[in-house]
Amino acid sequence: MVAALFVRSDSCYFELGVDCWDAKRDARSYTEPGPVIAHPPCRGWGRLSHLAKPRPDEKALALFAVDTVRRCGGVLEHPVGSKLWAAKQLPRVAQGCDEFGGFTLVVDQGWWGHPAPKPTYLYIVGCTRADIGELPVQLHRAAGRTMRLSPADRERTPPRFAEFLLGIARKCAGSVLLRPGCAVTSSQDVDSYTDLVAGAAAKRAAFKAWAQA
Repeated sequence: MVAALFVRSDSCYFELGVDCWDAKRDARSYTEPGPVIAHPPCRGWGRLSHLAKPRPDEKALALFAVDTVRRCGGVLEHPVGSKLWAAKQLPRVAQGCDEFGGFTLVVDQGWWGHPAPKPTYLYIVGCTRADIGELPVQLHRAAGRTMRLSPADRERTPPRFAEFLLGIARKCAGSVLLRPGCAVTSSQDVDSYTDLVAGAAAKRAAFKAWAQA
C-alpha cells in the first residue's frame, strides 16, 4: 500500500486507493514500511520563506518527509528553489544519486493540468530514472501564475500529476542501494533528462521569437 503524506483533506489521493495522511492523521505517525508520496508544507522552505509565517514545527515536517522517503522509498515533491535541498543535502539535477540511491528531477505541474506552470523538484528513492520513462514535456507552458491563485488552488495536486507520482511510488521500495542487483541511476541518465528539458526550453524560446516576428 502506497501512503500519501501531508495531503489536503480534500485531496484527489483519497480517490486513488492510497493510504492518505492529512492533518487529522498527522503524517509524523507513519511508521509503515510501504513507499510514500510526500507533499510536506513548503512555505518555510521556498524562495519567499522570509515572508512566510509557518507554524513553529512546520519546517520539521519536510525533514521528516525526506527521512521517510529514504527509509521507505517513494517520491517527495517541493517547489523549485526549495532550501530543503541544501538543508538535507539532496542531490541537484544532473548530480546523479546520493548515498541512498535518491535522485532529483525537475518537472512542471502544468504538464499534468495545473493552471500555472509550477516548476517542481521531485526527490525519488527506490527506482531508477529509466523506470520512470518519458515525461510529458510540453512546448507551451501553462498560462496561469501561481501567486494569482487562491491558496487552496496553489496547494491542490492535479489528479493526473497525483497518478504520475503514484506510478513512481509503486515502483519504489526502500533505498535502491539496499536492493541487490538493482542498478542505481547514473549521472548519464539524469543528464539525458536535463538535455530534454533544455531542448524544450529552446523550442519555447524559438517559438516565442517566431510568434513575435
